[in-house]
Amino acid sequence: MNGYVMALDQGTTSSRAILFSGTGEAVARAQHPFGQHYPRPGWVEHDPREILKSQFLAMSECFLKSGLSPAELAGVGITNQRETAVVWEKETGRPIYNAIVWQCRRTADHCARLIADGLGSYVRDKTGLLIDAYFSGTKYRWILDTVPGARARADKGELLCGTVDSWLIWNLTGGAAHVSDYSNCSRTMLFDIDRLCWDDTLCRTLGVPAAMLPKPVPSSMEYGKIAPNLKGLEQLAGVSVCGAAGDQQAALFGQACFSPGQTKNTYGTGCFTLMNLGGASTRSASGLLTSVGWSLRGRTTYVLEGSVFNAGSSIQWLRDELGLIKTAHECDILAESVPDNHGVYLVSAFTGLGAPHWDMYARGAVLGLTRGATRAHLCRAALEGIAYQVADLIGTMASDSGRPVDVLRVDGGACVSDFLMQYQADLLGLPVERPEMVETTAMGAALLAGLDAGVWTDLEDIENSRRVERVFLPEADRTAAYTQWHRAVERARAWETPG
Repeated sequence: MNGYVMALDQGTTSSRAILFSGTGEAVARAQHPFGQHYPRPGWVEHDPREILKSQFLAMSECFLKSGLSPAELAGVGITNQRETAVVWEKETGRPIYNAIVWQCRRTADHCARLIADGLGSYVRDKTGLLIDAYFSGTKYRWILDTVPGARARADKGELLCGTVDSWLIWNLTGGAAHVSDYSNCSRTMLFDIDRLCWDDTLCRTLGVPAAMLPKPVPSSMEYGKIAPNLKGLEQLAGVSVCGAAGDQQAALFGQACFSPGQTKNTYGTGCFTLMNLGGASTRSASGLLTSVGWSLRGRTTYVLEGSVFNAGSSIQWLRDELGLIKTAHECDILAESVPDNHGVYLVSAFTGLGAPHWDMYARGAVLGLTRGATRAHLCRAALEGIAYQVADLIGTMASDSGRPVDVLRVDGGACVSDFLMQYQADLLGLPVERPEMVETTAMGAALLAGLDAGVWTDLEDIENSRRVERVFLPEADRTAAYTQWHRAVERARAWETPG
């Protein structure tokens, strides 16, 4: 059996391709950035053609670097920035507008009206989500309502839409497959996560014709084959496209969190914490989100998700705005140079607080400053603040799910910080596992494709091949500091006046 799988990791600022062997080793990789467009304050767009071009270039370059023959490539898996919405012409494949990115807030007023109309409970019950401009549904509507003639064309069946996984698969297969995996569908605010189908009521309410939506499909199956004559990918024609999942779900899968209660946290600009719920789509009482994790061989796994809006961004703030450090690693060095935080707490609520606080009017705050406080204490406070926010999420997840967390598996850029990982373990009173393969998002996409292609036999096969680089065990009691953190959060809440 062929033993290599290519993962396409289509992110918010760049498109990557990583080629994995059957042993889970990354044997080649390539990355190409693409432009960010900000036509108005709070608006974020991508050119779908740039996304496609950058992803095709990364694929071609990665395969060339590998030195493999096409016959050795078993399949292609896709993971992608979630919620970003694309609308294109069915006949030509031409986008009718730029992709509206997950970060974009242009539909916030529409979402407020939906909430005022009392739709919140229905959305939560059907989709597992909260009504928010974050999700794709209102983005589709905005494009149809704004682009001249778009709604009439959609009603005639001339337009298609989808999240980025759908856009890539449609183009890779030469228009043969208009599909989206269940995990991406579950981030649209249009999808019934229990029945695994588009919800007619929500489609009508949000004004998105169901006929233009992709066919919902499992996360591991052959969606189609790479079409011939795709520029730069000619030698890959006929290779199976056979796995897909949204980026955070893919990271959970890549961490081999296959059992209910297993949990991972991705430390990036923000943090994304996901818990495996097994086959039960438990709804949160604390505003956490429930989504499809993946669907594999007839079984659907659900996840509970919470987000920290600002995590690594607090380190960026120290570096770029305050000029206190030159590199993220310097923050670690300074934090480790002092025995404690000297009573200093940083609440990085630059854009409000997410779960479990849900305060869009909270703002960043530094508390406990005295003349004895130094930049080292502020650096330590920033790293500790990330750990406190993750601890808030883990505690909420355990409570809402009824499942205790035994181990936290970690990935993302900031997980390289030994100080942060040790403090996280201390704070949680749990082991924190950092894997050897930190490319867990791409790995998840590769695994899903490889299971369909026969590169990996089953989940047990994957678990047995997972390797841990280091386990951080609790060494200190941080209860008193955690209590002070919550006092600091209360000071930061409701700082900005609504309106």
